[in-house]
Amino acid sequence: MATLILLNKPFHTLCQFSDGQGRKTLADYVDVPGVYPAGRLDYDSEGLVLLTDDGSLQHRIASPRQKMAKTYLVQVEGRISDDALNRLRLGLELKDGPTRPAEARRVDAPELWPRIPPVRERANIPTSWLELTLTEGRNRQVRRMTAATGFPTLRLVRWRIGDWTLEGLAPGTYRTQTVHLPSATARRRPGAPVSATVSLPGNTTANPTEVPL
Repeated sequence: MATLILLNKPFHTLCQFSDGQGRKTLADYVDVPGVYPAGRLDYDSEGLVLLTDDGSLQHRIASPRQKMAKTYLVQVEGRISDDALNRLRLGLELKDGPTRPAEARRVDAPELWPRIPPVRERANIPTSWLELTLTEGRNRQVRRMTAATGFPTLRLVRWRIGDWTLEGLAPGTYRTQTVHLPSATARRRPGAPVSATVSLPGNTTANPTEVPL
């Protein structure tokens, strides 16, 4: 069995457990020993970070070969156009090469917690929100993609990784799951599922759910 932690990483928090410059890190919010992040999330981005004490699970979540989908809620400057959404969907050229096709759609402003400090919006310039799902994770990729279409990112919240979401998590809080990894035979089959038993408040346990990895 492996421990899996779902953390809502606050804005201006490093996705690591130590820092020599006095900035906030994961250690300010996660008090579970022996866990490490499965993938990264930028210092100035918010939202879902997965941590685990199992190296195999960490690799399966973070490895680019797994192409695990990650969904972001993105506030951009300006009213994002249909043309920009289509470019995001088809893939566009960045300095480090073309991006994979993505899922992109315009959405109403989501009901999120206030960001501290708040987003700086320029007077008389509207903003809009989109939901963007990627199957790759380059450095600051979402911000570079929206900027390439002419709509700079103002706020970025990762909402989902695979089948795990931020649902019910306030900034700086986490919940813990116990993941039963598949057998060695199942691991050799691409897309083989694992069973996750979710520990809920009140010492109750949800039925195991199949989470494909």
